[in-house]
Amino acid sequence: MLSETGATDVLGAAWESIRASLRRECGARTFDGWLRPIALGGFDAEAGTLRLELPSQFMADWVQTHFSERLALAWRQRLPDVRQIRIGVGPAAPRTAAVVEIPSSRDDESESAAPEEAASLYSVALEPRYRFENFVIGKANEVAFNAARTLATAENVAFNPLFIHGGTGRGKTHLLHALGHEFHRMRPRAKIIYMSAEKFMVEFVAALRANETIRFKQQLRSADLLMIDDVQFIAGKESTQEEFFHTMNEIISAGRRLAISSDRAPQDLDGIEPRILSRLSWGLVADINAADLELRLNIITKKLEQLPDVKVPDEVVMFLARRISSNVRELEGALNRIAAYAMMQNRTIDLEFVSEVLANILRANQRRISIDEIQTRVSDHYRIRKAEMTSARRAREVARPRQVAMYLSKQLTPRSLPEIGRRFGGRDHTTVIHAVRQIEKLRAQDAELDADIRLLTRQLES
Repeated sequence: MLSETGATDVLGAAWESIRASLRRECGARTFDGWLRPIALGGFDAEAGTLRLELPSQFMADWVQTHFSERLALAWRQRLPDVRQIRIGVGPAAPRTAAVVEIPSSRDDESESAAPEEAASLYSVALEPRYRFENFVIGKANEVAFNAARTLATAENVAFNPLFIHGGTGRGKTHLLHALGHEFHRMRPRAKIIYMSAEKFMVEFVAALRANETIRFKQQLRSADLLMIDDVQFIAGKESTQEEFFHTMNEIISAGRRLAISSDRAPQDLDGIEPRILSRLSWGLVADINAADLELRLNIITKKLEQLPDVKVPDEVVMFLARRISSNVRELEGALNRIAAYAMMQNRTIDLEFVSEVLANILRANQRRISIDEIQTRVSDHYRIRKAEMTSARRAREVARPRQVAMYLSKQLTPRSLPEIGRRFGGRDHTTVIHAVRQIEKLRAQDAELDADIRLLTRQLES
């Protein structure tokens, strides 16, 4: 086991190896901008806790959001004595810095742990900022919010599992962490496990190689609350899906609680076994839609309450809410960037300053509509399954909406005709050309179709 005094060289060598891997995986630009500045802080050998330090809270928050689990797994693979990492600022990171605990694989620890400690031995500590009281509620997310809170607080629930789905940056992970915090507050000795589907897969494969699958199963299936984030990442992984299915069954059959998130609804998950999709749909499926203008304004207001020294005029608040509509995470990131640049440059925050600092973000948001979003919106409008967008069916009730989606993809995205064709089930670019011409012709003849396309365009651009 590493000692505090003898750990420096070993930690340094491991960190150099991890840094080299991260640079290869993430690319030089991301690595140099965000990961290169990370410095090794102190190591608590008894707790197995290593501090990773960055120059600012802004950078620490970004690394925590985007790389915490990857860093945790990398350390576990190279140096098992490091059981958890703390991501903070400078030589004395804030006490609220996020913690990612790495499940131990040593039998002696689980056997020697005190009863009151055993419940959290394999749990992942939750992000302190992600709580129900910090979640801004609107029409787009209120169903998912109420469902998560019910699963956390109610003695008995009428649904299990809870399946939350929505696009990137809409608050799915926030709700899962908030659910965990509230569940723990009401049941302090409960065993809570949060992990991404990617980590589930990595841990399962590692257990297979080490002949520790029984231990892996026992760890997960004994959880009082199990939360799996981004389940779409197990698509196509047959052995992982097999284990995932049995884990779901064990948790649900034992009356324990299960919460899962994904970027799309169960019926739109490709590469996932039908029996898993059936189980996912068995509980409550709650979607988080794109935030409307009112919700974006409320989010900015809430964020600014946490930045009392940052003075943002009302016209700038409205400007940001209107111009950055892709997702909540990008909106919050824009506010952090404005605050950081204003402080570093000693500038007053006004429209000119914001336009200068956020030039790239604002430019990207002007044409940030994705083909996936178009397919989702058109499918919902015409009440067909999104999977029909890529199917071979030629029935009119399916073919016409598919043509509309191709037309909108050509009009609202910068994607090429071949690329659009590929996104619609591998169709040839000539099929896309035909669809575009057909819809243009029909719009001049069919007032109802023209109205549909105008409505869909407004919704997509709003």
